[in-house]
Amino acid sequence: MDHHCNWRSRADELSESLKVTMLAGEYLLRKYQGRYYAKCQNLSRILRADYDSALAKHDLLLMPTLPLRATPLPKPTAPKAEIVQRALEVLPNTCPFDVTGHPAMSIPCGLSDERPVGLMLIGKHCNESTIYTAAYAFEQSADWTKLAD
Repeated sequence: MDHHCNWRSRADELSESLKVTMLAGEYLLRKYQGRYYAKCQNLSRILRADYDSALAKHDLLLMPTLPLRATPLPKPTAPKAEIVQRALEVLPNTCPFDVTGHPAMSIPCGLSDERPVGLMLIGKHCNESTIYTAAYAFEQSADWTKLAD
């Protein structure tokens, strides 16, 4: 905890994308006094209820980890805008579960253009064991490096 609490003294170690999102969050907080944060908290309850409803009918939800084919990692010399763009483009399918608290896991399930494809498993609250069981079963059923589009 001490290490995490002292991030301000080591802010230069934070990633570019984290710095941008922290600055945006601080700006929105100061400019709008937390209005949008509160609105997001209210919307998160609706999102959680919708996923709970789907999971009431199914043990797991399966979806792609990314909504696009994996893009190459930016080069160390890439412009900051490209680094931030690459970091943020991977969030649409994963961040809802940061908000709802549903357990989710990404497992490799094949290759596309010689890049890994992720399969995301989403489970009911407090039911991580179902995700682990499904991931293990998939892992035992096939060599994902031999699965291709």
